[in-house]
Amino acid sequence: MATPKRSPWFTLGMATPGAVLNVPVPNSLHTHSIGPPHSSLVTLRTLSAPLNPADINQIQGTYPTVPPFTSTLGTAQPTAVPGNEACFEVLAAGSGVKSVKKGDWVIAKYTGLGTWRTHLQVEEEKVQRVEKEGLRSEQVGTVGVNPVTAYRMLKDFVKLEEGDWWIQNGANSGVGRAAIQLGKRWGTNSIAVVRSRPGAEGEKLKKDLEDLGATKVVTDEEMQQKDFKDQVKEWTDGYSSPLKLALNCVGGDAAMAMAKPLSPGACMVTYGAMSKSPMRVGASMLIFKDLRFSGFWVSKWSDAHPEEKKRTVDELLEMMRTGAFRDTPMVEVRWDWGTERDVLVEAVQGTLEGFKKGKGVFVFGDT
Repeated sequence: MATPKRSPWFTLGMATPGAVLNVPVPNSLHTHSIGPPHSSLVTLRTLSAPLNPADINQIQGTYPTVPPFTSTLGTAQPTAVPGNEACFEVLAAGSGVKSVKKGDWVIAKYTGLGTWRTHLQVEEEKVQRVEKEGLRSEQVGTVGVNPVTAYRMLKDFVKLEEGDWWIQNGANSGVGRAAIQLGKRWGTNSIAVVRSRPGAEGEKLKKDLEDLGATKVVTDEEMQQKDFKDQVKEWTDGYSSPLKLALNCVGGDAAMAMAKPLSPGACMVTYGAMSKSPMRVGASMLIFKDLRFSGFWVSKWSDAHPEEKKRTVDELLEMMRTGAFRDTPMVEVRWDWGTERDVLVEAVQGTLEGFKKGKGVFVFGDT
Protein backbone atom coordinates (compact mmCIF):
# COMPACT_ATOMS: atom_id res chain seq x y z
CA MET A 1 0.00 0.00 0.00
CA ALA A 2 1.42 3.38 -0.95
CA THR A 3 2.36 5.67 1.92
CA PRO A 4 0.33 8.89 1.81
CA LYS A 5 2.20 12.19 1.88
CA ARG A 6 -0.27 13.61 4.39
CA SER A 7 -3.23 12.28 6.31
CA PRO A 8 -5.67 13.72 8.80
CA TRP A 9 -4.99 10.68 10.98
CA PHE A 10 -1.67 10.48 12.76
CA THR A 11 -0.84 8.09 15.57
CA LEU A 12 0.60 8.33 19.01
CA GLY A 13 2.29 4.99 19.10
CA MET A 14 2.77 2.39 21.79
CA ALA A 15 4.15 -1.07 21.37
CA THR A 16 5.08 -4.35 23.05
CA PRO A 17 2.24 -4.14 23.96
CA GLY A 18 0.98 -0.62 23.60
CA ALA A 19 -1.45 1.83 22.16
CA VAL A 20 -1.88 4.22 19.28
CA LEU A 21 -4.06 7.32 19.49
CA ASN A 22 -5.53 8.69 16.28
CA VAL A 23 -5.24 12.46 16.06
CA PRO A 24 -6.83 15.00 15.65
CA VAL A 25 -9.94 14.04 17.59
CA PRO A 26 -8.22 10.92 18.96
CA ASN A 27 -10.65 8.03 19.37
CA SER A 28 -8.78 4.76 19.67
CA LEU A 29 -5.85 2.91 21.21
CA HIS A 30 -3.87 0.38 19.21
CA THR A 31 -1.64 -2.47 20.42
CA HIS A 32 1.02 -4.46 18.61
CA SER A 33 4.12 -6.55 19.37
CA ILE A 34 7.84 -6.26 18.72
CA GLY A 35 10.09 -9.24 18.04
CA PRO A 36 13.61 -9.77 19.44
CA PRO A 37 16.22 -7.42 17.89
CA HIS A 38 18.75 -8.80 15.43
CA SER A 39 21.81 -7.44 13.66
CA SER A 40 22.03 -3.66 14.28
CA LEU A 41 18.56 -3.25 15.80
CA VAL A 42 17.88 -2.09 19.36
CA THR A 43 14.64 -2.45 21.32
CA LEU A 44 13.83 0.58 23.45
CA ARG A 45 11.43 1.37 26.28
CA THR A 46 10.32 5.00 26.48
CA LEU A 47 10.90 6.57 29.88
CA SER A 48 9.66 10.10 29.18
CA ALA A 49 8.63 12.13 26.14
CA PRO A 50 7.64 15.82 26.09
CA LEU A 51 4.73 17.35 24.22
CA ASN A 52 6.21 20.18 22.16
CA PRO A 53 4.10 22.63 20.11
CA ALA A 54 5.91 21.49 16.96
CA ASP A 55 4.64 17.95 17.58
CA ILE A 56 1.07 19.26 17.55
CA ASN A 57 1.74 21.32 14.42
CA GLN A 58 2.90 18.13 12.71
CA ILE A 59 -0.35 16.43 13.62
CA GLN A 60 -2.30 19.41 12.32
CA GLY A 61 -0.40 19.30 9.04
CA THR A 62 0.92 22.86 9.48
CA TYR A 63 4.57 21.93 10.06
CA PRO A 64 7.14 21.72 7.22
CA THR A 65 7.78 18.04 7.93
CA VAL A 66 5.59 15.09 8.83
CA PRO A 67 6.64 11.85 10.54
CA PRO A 68 7.21 8.96 8.13
CA PHE A 69 4.20 6.72 7.54
CA THR A 70 4.64 3.00 8.06
CA SER A 71 2.57 -0.15 7.76
CA THR A 72 4.66 -2.00 10.38
CA LEU A 73 2.60 -1.00 13.43
CA GLY A 74 -0.20 -3.44 12.68
CA THR A 75 -2.77 -0.82 11.69
CA ALA A 76 -5.17 -1.24 8.79
CA GLN A 77 -3.78 1.89 7.13
CA PRO A 78 -0.20 3.24 7.14
CA THR A 79 0.29 5.35 10.26
CA ALA A 80 2.82 7.83 11.64
CA VAL A 81 4.01 8.32 15.21
CA PRO A 82 4.47 11.96 16.33
CA GLY A 83 7.03 13.12 18.84
CA ASN A 84 10.64 14.07 18.16
CA GLU A 85 12.11 13.99 21.64
CA ALA A 86 12.34 11.39 24.41
CA CYS A 87 14.54 9.47 26.81
CA PHE A 88 14.67 5.73 26.15
CA GLU A 89 16.11 2.74 27.98
CA VAL A 90 17.74 -0.01 25.94
CA LEU A 91 15.93 -3.29 26.62
CA ALA A 92 17.80 -5.47 24.15
CA ALA A 93 20.36 -5.15 21.37
CA GLY A 94 21.13 -7.17 18.27
CA SER A 95 24.41 -9.04 17.84
CA GLY A 96 25.85 -6.31 15.61
CA VAL A 97 25.19 -3.40 17.99
CA LYS A 98 28.39 -1.79 19.31
CA SER A 99 27.58 1.63 20.80
CA VAL A 100 24.90 0.76 23.37
CA LYS A 101 23.95 -2.11 25.64
CA LYS A 102 21.03 -3.21 27.78
CA GLY A 103 20.25 -0.68 30.50
CA ASP A 104 21.77 2.32 28.71
CA TRP A 105 19.78 5.51 28.20
CA VAL A 106 19.60 6.95 24.70
CA ILE A 107 17.97 9.85 22.85
CA ALA A 108 17.05 10.28 19.20
CA LYS A 109 20.00 11.20 17.03
CA TYR A 110 17.77 12.62 14.30
CA THR A 111 14.26 14.04 14.18
CA GLY A 112 11.20 12.10 13.07
CA LEU A 113 11.82 9.02 15.20
CA GLY A 114 8.29 9.01 16.63
CA THR A 115 8.50 9.10 20.41
CA TRP A 116 4.92 9.01 21.70
CA ARG A 117 4.86 5.26 22.29
CA THR A 118 5.88 2.93 25.07
CA HIS A 119 8.38 0.87 23.05
CA LEU A 120 10.06 0.86 19.66
CA GLN A 121 12.72 -0.95 17.70
CA VAL A 122 15.15 1.03 15.53
CA GLU A 123 18.56 0.87 13.92
CA GLU A 124 21.44 1.59 16.29
CA GLU A 125 22.52 4.56 14.15
CA LYS A 126 19.28 6.43 14.91
CA VAL A 127 20.00 6.89 18.61
CA GLN A 128 22.86 8.17 20.73
CA ARG A 129 23.85 7.10 24.22
CA VAL A 130 23.84 9.57 27.11
CA GLU A 131 25.43 9.20 30.52
CA LYS A 132 22.45 8.73 32.84
CA GLU A 133 24.23 9.04 36.19
CA GLY A 134 22.79 11.86 38.30
CA LEU A 135 19.94 12.65 35.90
CA ARG A 136 16.20 12.09 35.71
CA SER A 137 14.66 10.78 32.52
CA GLU A 138 12.59 13.98 32.18
CA GLN A 139 15.80 16.02 32.02
CA VAL A 140 17.31 13.77 29.37
CA GLY A 141 14.05 13.55 27.45
CA THR A 142 13.68 17.32 27.12
CA VAL A 143 17.27 18.37 26.44
CA GLY A 144 17.38 17.99 22.66
CA VAL A 145 14.97 20.72 21.52
CA ASN A 146 14.55 23.71 23.84
CA PRO A 147 17.94 23.88 25.60
CA VAL A 148 19.80 23.05 22.37
CA THR A 149 17.84 25.75 20.52
CA ALA A 150 18.78 28.33 23.16
CA TYR A 151 22.43 27.26 23.21
CA ARG A 152 22.92 27.42 19.45
CA MET A 153 21.12 30.75 18.98
CA LEU A 154 23.30 32.40 21.61
CA LYS A 155 26.48 30.92 20.13
CA ASP A 156 26.06 30.79 16.37
CA PHE A 157 24.77 34.16 15.13
CA VAL A 158 26.76 36.89 16.88
CA LYS A 159 29.79 36.83 19.12
CA LEU A 160 28.52 37.78 22.54
CA GLU A 161 31.26 39.09 24.79
CA GLU A 162 31.05 39.22 28.56
CA GLY A 163 28.87 42.19 29.50
CA ASP A 164 27.03 42.33 26.16
CA TRP A 165 23.25 42.64 26.06
CA TRP A 166 20.61 40.67 24.22
CA ILE A 167 16.81 40.55 24.28
CA GLN A 168 14.19 37.87 23.79
CA ASN A 169 10.40 37.52 23.73
CA GLY A 170 8.58 34.41 24.94
CA ALA A 171 11.06 34.47 27.81
CA ASN A 172 8.95 32.17 29.99
CA SER A 173 9.06 29.37 27.41
CA GLY A 174 11.37 26.39 27.61
CA VAL A 175 13.76 28.02 25.14
CA GLY A 176 13.50 31.35 26.95
CA ARG A 177 14.31 29.92 30.37
CA ALA A 178 17.23 27.97 28.97
CA ALA A 179 18.59 31.05 27.17
CA ILE A 180 18.40 33.16 30.34
CA GLN A 181 20.45 30.63 32.28
CA LEU A 182 23.03 30.12 29.55
CA GLY A 183 23.37 33.86 28.98
CA LYS A 184 23.96 34.41 32.69
CA ARG A 185 26.46 31.55 32.82
CA TRP A 186 28.42 33.14 29.97
CA GLY A 187 28.45 36.59 31.56
CA THR A 188 25.95 38.39 29.33
CA ASN A 189 22.96 40.60 30.19
CA SER A 190 19.46 39.72 29.01
CA ILE A 191 16.16 41.54 28.68
CA ALA A 192 13.31 39.05 29.10
CA VAL A 193 9.99 40.00 27.48
CA VAL A 194 6.87 38.18 28.70
CA ARG A 195 3.13 38.48 28.28
CA SER A 196 1.46 40.57 30.96
CA ARG A 197 -0.06 38.68 33.88
CA PRO A 198 -2.32 40.16 36.56
CA GLY A 199 -1.11 41.24 39.99
CA ALA A 200 0.84 38.78 42.10
CA GLU A 201 1.12 36.29 39.24
CA GLY A 202 3.05 38.81 37.16
CA GLU A 203 5.34 39.71 40.04
CA LYS A 204 6.01 36.05 40.76
CA LEU A 205 6.98 35.41 37.14
CA LYS A 206 9.26 38.45 37.09
CA LYS A 207 11.08 37.28 40.21
CA ASP A 208 11.32 33.74 38.86
CA LEU A 209 13.04 34.90 35.67
CA GLU A 210 15.31 37.29 37.56
CA ASP A 211 16.31 34.40 39.83
CA LEU A 212 17.19 32.41 36.71
CA GLY A 213 19.51 35.21 35.63
CA ALA A 214 17.51 37.72 33.57
CA THR A 215 18.96 41.22 33.99
CA LYS A 216 15.65 42.95 33.20
CA VAL A 217 12.10 41.58 32.85
CA VAL A 218 9.46 43.58 30.96
CA THR A 219 6.02 42.87 29.53
CA ASP A 220 4.98 43.06 25.89
CA GLU A 221 3.02 46.21 26.69
CA GLU A 222 6.05 47.88 28.31
CA MET A 223 8.25 46.95 25.37
CA GLN A 224 5.87 48.57 22.88
CA GLN A 225 5.83 51.91 24.72
CA LYS A 226 7.48 54.82 22.90
CA ASP A 227 10.10 55.33 25.58
CA PHE A 228 11.27 51.70 25.66
CA LYS A 229 14.14 52.37 23.26
CA ASP A 230 15.41 55.15 25.53
CA GLN A 231 15.06 52.87 28.52
CA VAL A 232 17.17 50.17 26.86
CA LYS A 233 19.79 52.77 25.94
CA GLU A 234 19.98 53.82 29.57
CA TRP A 235 20.44 50.20 30.69
CA THR A 236 23.07 49.31 28.10
CA ASP A 237 25.04 52.56 28.38
CA GLY A 238 25.64 51.72 31.99
CA TYR A 239 27.64 48.74 30.78
CA SER A 240 29.04 50.44 27.64
CA SER A 241 27.83 47.37 25.73
CA PRO A 242 25.58 47.16 22.66
CA LEU A 243 22.31 45.24 22.34
CA LYS A 244 23.65 42.76 19.80
CA LEU A 245 21.06 39.97 19.58
CA ALA A 246 17.30 39.37 19.69
CA LEU A 247 15.63 35.97 19.97
CA ASN A 248 12.12 35.96 18.53
CA CYS A 249 9.42 33.30 18.84
CA VAL A 250 6.41 35.62 18.52
CA GLY A 251 6.68 37.51 15.22
CA GLY A 252 4.37 40.28 14.04
CA ASP A 253 4.46 43.81 15.41
CA ALA A 254 5.82 42.58 18.74
CA ALA A 255 8.97 41.34 17.02
CA MET A 256 9.43 44.68 15.26
CA ALA A 257 9.06 46.52 18.56
CA MET A 258 11.84 44.31 19.92
CA ALA A 259 14.03 45.14 16.90
CA LYS A 260 13.86 48.93 17.37
CA PRO A 261 16.32 49.19 20.29
CA LEU A 262 18.86 46.82 18.69
CA SER A 263 22.31 48.26 18.08
CA PRO A 264 23.64 48.77 14.51
CA GLY A 265 24.81 45.47 13.01
CA ALA A 266 22.78 43.41 15.47
CA CYS A 267 20.90 40.23 14.55
CA MET A 268 17.37 39.01 15.22
CA VAL A 269 16.99 35.23 15.16
CA THR A 270 13.46 33.93 14.65
CA TYR A 271 12.70 30.39 15.82
CA GLY A 272 8.91 30.56 16.16
CA ALA A 273 5.83 32.51 15.13
CA MET A 274 3.33 32.29 17.98
CA SER A 275 1.36 35.33 16.81
CA LYS A 276 1.02 33.85 13.30
CA SER A 277 1.48 37.40 12.00
CA PRO A 278 4.10 38.49 9.43
CA MET A 279 7.08 40.63 10.40
CA ARG A 280 7.10 43.98 8.59
CA VAL A 281 10.76 44.97 8.52
CA GLY A 282 11.30 48.70 7.97
CA ALA A 283 13.78 49.72 5.29
CA SER A 284 15.66 51.92 7.77
CA MET A 285 16.44 48.83 9.87
CA LEU A 286 18.14 47.25 6.89
CA ILE A 287 19.79 50.30 5.33
CA PHE A 288 20.79 52.56 8.18
CA LYS A 289 21.13 50.09 11.08
CA ASP A 290 22.31 47.12 8.97
CA LEU A 291 20.27 44.71 11.08
CA ARG A 292 20.29 41.04 10.11
CA PHE A 293 17.19 38.87 10.30
CA SER A 294 17.91 35.15 10.42
CA GLY A 295 15.99 32.00 11.23
CA PHE A 296 16.83 28.91 13.22
CA TRP A 297 15.18 25.50 13.06
CA VAL A 298 16.70 23.10 15.56
CA SER A 299 15.41 20.03 13.68
CA LYS A 300 17.30 20.99 10.53
CA TRP A 301 20.40 21.96 12.48
CA SER A 302 20.40 18.72 14.49
CA ASP A 303 20.04 16.51 11.43
CA ALA A 304 22.88 18.36 9.68
CA HIS A 305 25.23 18.41 12.70
CA PRO A 306 24.73 15.17 14.69
CA GLU A 307 28.18 15.25 16.28
CA GLU A 308 27.88 18.90 17.30
CA LYS A 309 24.42 18.14 18.68
CA LYS A 310 25.93 15.35 20.79
CA ARG A 311 28.58 17.72 22.16
CA THR A 312 25.94 20.36 22.95
CA VAL A 313 23.65 17.82 24.62
CA ASP A 314 26.50 16.39 26.70
CA GLU A 315 27.49 19.87 27.90
CA LEU A 316 23.91 20.74 28.81
CA LEU A 317 23.38 17.46 30.66
CA GLU A 318 26.56 18.05 32.64
CA MET A 319 25.16 21.43 33.71
CA MET A 320 21.97 19.69 34.85
CA ARG A 321 23.94 16.98 36.61
CA THR A 322 25.89 19.54 38.66
CA GLY A 323 22.84 21.69 39.42
CA ALA A 324 24.01 24.58 37.24
CA PHE A 325 20.88 24.44 35.07
CA ARG A 326 17.31 24.54 36.36
CA ASP A 327 14.61 22.50 34.67
CA THR A 328 11.70 24.14 32.91
CA PRO A 329 8.50 23.65 34.97
CA MET A 330 6.89 20.39 33.86
CA VAL A 331 3.45 18.85 34.13
CA GLU A 332 3.82 15.07 34.37
CA VAL A 333 1.31 13.00 32.41
CA ARG A 334 1.54 9.36 33.51
CA TRP A 335 1.22 6.79 30.73
CA ASP A 336 0.79 3.34 32.27
CA TRP A 337 -0.86 0.24 30.90
CA GLY A 338 -4.14 1.19 32.55
CA THR A 339 -4.08 4.90 31.65
CA GLU A 340 -7.36 6.00 30.12
CA ARG A 341 -7.34 7.28 26.55
CA ASP A 342 -8.97 10.56 27.54
CA VAL A 343 -6.07 11.44 29.85
CA LEU A 344 -3.63 11.22 26.95
CA VAL A 345 -5.94 13.06 24.59
CA GLU A 346 -6.44 15.93 27.02
CA ALA A 347 -2.70 16.33 27.49
CA VAL A 348 -2.10 16.49 23.74
CA GLN A 349 -4.92 18.92 23.06
CA GLY A 350 -3.79 21.27 25.83
CA THR A 351 -0.24 21.65 24.54
CA LEU A 352 -0.90 24.84 22.53
CA GLU A 353 -2.87 26.58 25.28
CA GLY A 354 -1.37 29.70 26.84
CA PHE A 355 -0.43 30.28 30.51
CA LYS A 356 0.25 26.61 31.21
CA LYS A 357 1.71 25.51 34.55
CA GLY A 358 4.55 23.82 32.71
CA LYS A 359 5.62 21.70 29.76
CA GLY A 360 3.58 18.54 29.38
CA VAL A 361 5.70 15.39 29.59
CA PHE A 362 4.57 11.82 29.15
CA VAL A 363 6.19 9.74 31.90
CA PHE A 364 5.92 6.03 31.23
CA GLY A 365 5.48 3.29 33.81
CA ASP A 366 6.75 -0.26 33.59
CA THR A 367 4.57 -1.20 30.64
